[in-house]
Amino acid sequence: MSAISAFPSLEFLGLETTGATATRDRITEVGLVEVCDGEVQRYSQLVDPEARIPEFIQRLTGITDDMVRDAPTFSELAGALFDRLQGKLLVAHNARFDHGFLKNEFKRVGLDFRVRVLCTVKLSRALYPGHARHNLDALIERHGLVRSEEHTSELQAL
Repeated sequence: MSAISAFPSLEFLGLETTGATATRDRITEVGLVEVCDGEVQRYSQLVDPEARIPEFIQRLTGITDDMVRDAPTFSELAGALFDRLQGKLLVAHNARFDHGFLKNEFKRVGLDFRVRVLCTVKLSRALYPGHARHNLDALIERHGLVRSEEHTSELQAL
């Protein structure tokens, strides 16, 4: 057994949303990087939030109303996405945010979403207690990662 296969299947998650409140706002993009048995697969999908994206969010994420106009809604993606995430360890930066949005979106379509979650902010604080900053930019700099300038989520850094 290789060292990598001793670990559970991981799903690195990054979301973009119409705002910061999971019970009110909606997902506009789902980005996943799956690591399983040494294989890496990427998934990125714009999502029609069925609501207007506020101007400041459009500037922040680079995702516009025009970009999501013909995208599938979350309810159209929910079944396949739910199946994909079952049994995986979900890894996200500020995981409470991303997990909360997914949980609420799945709840809206009648699915009870429960997965194990690892937050990279909490992990960074535990591993690097002497560092004051644990935001995504600080982690990228600390570990010498390269981040894409595209609008897509933090998964571009992986």
